[in-house]
Amino acid sequence: MDTRRWTEVDGYFNGLLVAADPALEAALAASAAAGLPPHQVAPNQGKLLHLLARVRGARTVLEIGALGGYSTIWLARALPEGGRLISLEADARWAGTARANIERAGLADRVEIRTGPALESLPRLEAEGLTGVDLVFIDADKPNNPAYLEWALRLTRPGALIIADNVVRDGAVADPGSADPRVRGVRRFTELVAAHPRLTATALQTVGEKGYDGFLLALVTDE
Repeated sequence: MDTRRWTEVDGYFNGLLVAADPALEAALAASAAAGLPPHQVAPNQGKLLHLLARVRGARTVLEIGALGGYSTIWLARALPEGGRLISLEADARWAGTARANIERAGLADRVEIRTGPALESLPRLEAEGLTGVDLVFIDADKPNNPAYLEWALRLTRPGALIIADNVVRDGAVADPGSADPRVRGVRRFTELVAAHPRLTATALQTVGEKGYDGFLLALVTDE
């Protein structure tokens, strides 16, 4: 088994279950043309985020890490009339690409891209009164995942979902001696999730066109 076979399997499922979509395809093309790294979720993973947001009945979504707005489009399309998605992106050039992709997808009325380090934007959102977030998608710099978890808990309410991408790191997450700050950030994040009395969670390994990685999903409880 290798990436070629994993990609073939993704192609099979995507061909049947994920319809071709001009706005999403344009977002990928525009991101590539702008020189953004190809770190966005795969189509079937984007559909998973969309379905999770719909199952949750999310009205307010917080995304930490917009990149080119690909996952943003998937999540925003799950929102009902009057729903709101705030996406935080540290890189101004990437944020500009994301805004253009969001506008092209016809979602500018429900999506706001904020530029700057997330750990500076998050306190501002709290000061502005943001609360009761229904779903948080964490897909940014992994060393700061523990801090992002703290903020996710401050801004959510019971029943909210917290989803973190790229938690497997090609299997390196299982290495307690890793010196990679990204691995260390994911491990600390996972340990904090496991110990928190208001969270119940699981993590899934994934393979596919994006290689070997995985998601962590946590439910905020009222305990």
